[in-house]
Amino acid sequence: MIARGLVEAGARVVIASRKTADIEAAGEELRSLGACEAALTADLSSPEGAAALADEVRERFDALHILVNNAGAAWGAPLEEFPASGWEKVIHTNLEGIFHLTAGLLPAMRAAASEEDPARVINIGSVDGIRVPDVENYSYSASKAAVHMLTRHLAKRLASDHICVNAIAPGPFESKMMAFMLGSPEGRAAVEQMVPLRRIGRPDDVAGLTLFLSSRAGSYLTGAVIPLDGGITGCE
Repeated sequence: MIARGLVEAGARVVIASRKTADIEAAGEELRSLGACEAALTADLSSPEGAAALADEVRERFDALHILVNNAGAAWGAPLEEFPASGWEKVIHTNLEGIFHLTAGLLPAMRAAASEEDPARVINIGSVDGIRVPDVENYSYSASKAAVHMLTRHLAKRLASDHICVNAIAPGPFESKMMAFMLGSPEGRAAVEQMVPLRRIGRPDDVAGLTLFLSSRAGSYLTGAVIPLDGGITGCE
């Protein structure tokens, strides 16, 4: 949704994902809409994987204006049965992946940044990092709360480099991560009833917020965590 919005707005976009078939299909779709420069296979759950992706991006762009950190994993299990692997996979991907990829791409973002037009880092957090979720996804909610704090920490550190760092904290959107809840009419209806606006997020909701943060209109905003959740957190 975010990549499509950026491509349609005229950005030259590189996308990356762990699954080659999925990312190639997404790249084919985006190329029909605009300038999708590359669809790369990458695994950000290790520092080496993040460094490899950063190197591939820098080969294509000397200057990088926008970085969207959206790679994510989830795990759910009862408290007494929650495995160590459910922490390692989620924390490595959701939190450490953001840190290592952002650090690896700093030279390209510094090359793009100016006082009038800062470079932008947009991290994808979650409402589960703001409020306590009902499901037992302990490592996921903890990782997203950490993403929000990392966003603020990076924003403070990088402000002098003219790099704005913000986070979007989505509520329910159509995604593979939400498929188990939205896959049936009954499940979808139950999720919609949890949202004060009584609907799940649409593609233009998240694309529009991303474009705002990436545009001149968002150039004076840094260190913010913006809930995009139909009122879930704001109306509690």
